Amino acid sequence: MDGDPQQPRPPQLRISDADRHRLAEFLREAAGEGRLEVDELEERLEATYAAKVYADLVPLVVDLPGAASVVPTSAAPAPVEPHAPASSSYVALPQPANSTAVLSSQTRKGAWVVGASHTAFSLMGSVDLDLREAVFTVREVVINANTVMGAVDIIVNAHTQVIVEGTGLMGAFEQSRDKVAADFGPYSPIVRVRGFALMGAVTVTRKPMPGQKRGFLGRASS
Repeated sequence: MDGDPQQPRPPQLRISDADRHRLAEFLREAAGEGRLEVDELEERLEATYAAKVYADLVPLVVDLPGAASVVPTSAAPAPVEPHAPASSSYVALPQPANSTAVLSSQTRKGAWVVGASHTAFSLMGSVDLDLREAVFTVREVVINANTVMGAVDIIVNAHTQVIVEGTGLMGAFEQSRDKVAADFGPYSPIVRVRGFALMGAVTVTRKPMPGQKRGFLGRASS
């Protein structure tokens, strides 16, 4: 939330994009702890970015411990008892280490776990990696993206920093024009993209979160 999240706020006061992003991170952490199923996480993230006032946020966190840290005390319900720790972190989410497309296509999107590194390769095909709703296990992630006469498209959100270090050989290896303004914070994840594109393209694009309406952060929606 903007300022102190514990500061009382009227339930019908309009929320900001920063409020939405903070709650989204809270929900992803809950999913990573095994408290939310994949479908539940996706539904709550969609509702988060559609929320208008503080009262809209309450149903999204009412059954999660630590709700008061992201919902103002005047709008939040009474604290709930902490759930038992998950037996294994991220147990409910897919955790692919690589994505490969040979004369085909592969897409990663929604809630999934990105480890310290992920390898993407396409040969006359396409790989789409949507990291906007992904759960990061470490702050800095390395994406090894390579393509031969194909494409690897990587999508990040406004809060993810990107470092593009690859090489295009008769092709393109680049970050395209942002579709939403960058909005970094002290805990923003970092995605470092390495590799090569031979007669193909590796492209990183910053887009609004799924469910965000046109005009959020002053840019067009995806």
